[in-house]
Amino acid sequence: MKNPHVALLIETSNAYARGLLEGVTAYLREHRSWAIYLSEHGRGDSVPAWLRGWKGSGIIARVENRRIAEAVKDCGLPTVDLSAARLLPDVPWVETDNEAIARLALDHLRARGFRNVGFCGLTDYNWSVWRCEHFQRLAKEAGLACHVHMARARSDRAADWSSEQSELARWVTSIPRPAGVMACFDIRGRQLLEACRAAGVRVPDDVAVVGVDNDSVLCELSNPPLSSVIPDTRRTGYMAAELLDRMMSGRRVPARPHLLKPLGLAARKSSDALAIGDADVSAAVRYIRDHACEGIGVGQVLQVVPLSRRVFESRFAKLVGRTPHQEIVRVQVERAGELLRETDLPLKAIAERVGVRHAEYLSVLFKRATGSPPGVYRREHRSGA
Repeated sequence: MKNPHVALLIETSNAYARGLLEGVTAYLREHRSWAIYLSEHGRGDSVPAWLRGWKGSGIIARVENRRIAEAVKDCGLPTVDLSAARLLPDVPWVETDNEAIARLALDHLRARGFRNVGFCGLTDYNWSVWRCEHFQRLAKEAGLACHVHMARARSDRAADWSSEQSELARWVTSIPRPAGVMACFDIRGRQLLEACRAAGVRVPDDVAVVGVDNDSVLCELSNPPLSSVIPDTRRTGYMAAELLDRMMSGRRVPARPHLLKPLGLAARKSSDALAIGDADVSAAVRYIRDHACEGIGVGQVLQVVPLSRRVFESRFAKLVGRTPHQEIVRVQVERAGELLRETDLPLKAIAERVGVRHAEYLSVLFKRATGSPPGVYRREHRSGA
């Protein structure tokens, strides 16, 4: 098929959806051009008038309501869905891996020593419900107390927000502190920060907050700036375009989910706290985060704490959930991932910058931690492939 005509029913009103569009664009740059039909709209908007009776080649859609679902179905065209609503179960579905997102947020809070955690979400969206379920389960497996606040999404009228802010403030003051809270997405995280401020709850000392989507505008406008999980939206959009291209070429693509893991977590001031009551362990954690990429070992960490190695490692593992060596490696691998995504440095140079003596050993550590060799990780997270 030459120059297919493709409809993109993807909202342009938020950072997550714009990331999906960037992924589609990346695929088209590397392959063949499509005639694109895209109108500006937001989540939950009505069906675009031009879609009814449209004679195109395929559709990539965030099917968020039944009106859109019926209109897309009536077109009878190859379709890939990018929504967690799952209103078109008979088409391929590409979405973020919500379990991996919840795990990343919980690991971030655990690494800061929080033994009380919470989830603040909305019942209207599957992705929020799934993140809550995964977060609760993972917290339980880690032996952490988990507190949940789920509410229905409301309109943004002032009266509604005033009522909701009071409700959020009551909840956040009721949970044991210090606590680390995951918000289902950045907008909810920002609302939670405002509720904390209204209730006189200190962030991040009393409550640390982590959102999802890494919408830089929302996160930096928050007070304090909001930490956030980074979904791989570019690769998600790229994969959706790749699947649709196969379908338009006559190849069969099973109607199954394709779940993509997040890129990492952007740490900002909203979670910049250490909720570790043990002063020695707290000092060790800070030392590791400041110096792990200088190639330190547990021996150097012991120089900043007045404890025997056996006592120190036992207390550290109990409070942090990892051994000191594992925490050093975690910080090194996290930094290596950033450099793989954001630079063209060869692996040898990256190994030097993260304090690992040999590139081959870094490759082993990185694959063990992420499941992918560094070269594969870089290709997947930089090209959108």
